[in-house]
Amino acid sequence: MDDTQRMIAMLAEMRRQMNGAVAESMTEHGICYGLNYGVSIPTVRSIARREQRSHSFAKYLYSQQVRELRLAACHIAEPEAVTLEDFSFWSRGITTMELAEELAFGLLSHIAAIDSLVGIWCSESSELIAYCALMAAARSQSVDAGVAVLGVECAVKRFRSSRIIGCGAAAALSHLIDRDGRPAEEMTAALLDRMPPSETAQYIADEIGWRLSYCG
Repeated sequence: MDDTQRMIAMLAEMRRQMNGAVAESMTEHGICYGLNYGVSIPTVRSIARREQRSHSFAKYLYSQQVRELRLAACHIAEPEAVTLEDFSFWSRGITTMELAEELAFGLLSHIAAIDSLVGIWCSESSELIAYCALMAAARSQSVDAGVAVLGVECAVKRFRSSRIIGCGAAAALSHLIDRDGRPAEEMTAALLDRMPPSETAQYIADEIGWRLSYCG
């Protein structure tokens, strides 16, 4: 079965799970795709995980203008195959928060080049792309704490009034604190001390301030 045949079979399964009311509601809230069946994220994940991992097939799906196929691609792609040269391909497809989150969860949090991703996407990319990088850092067990903190600082300075950057940054810093303990607490406290006041910085401080009460 070639990639087109595999895609058609997946689409048939997605159609059987479609929810028109959900798709309509998403459109009303400004979440737009070329085609949207309104299938729930858990169901998309379940369908995707029945497929054999294939980086080329995942890229083929991600290139389609169909919500469910692009979300499924995040779980079919092979993390070990993602290189710096691939970053631009994946970033071009990040058009919604749910896709940013699913890409971070299903693929990017597992890649070997996570430090490079955080450094590049947090300092050079759009708000949604920076958010995706922060959410990938928030789930990665291998991201360097110093790189993640610097990524947070870059993103917060660039997007001073962004709730989603605040959410992503707080998630990343909380993950580091859970993973690394006291060193991460100290790095986070130092970061908040040196960041210029902004709505985003205040949101982060409010979200993780209780954790820092154990520091020092």
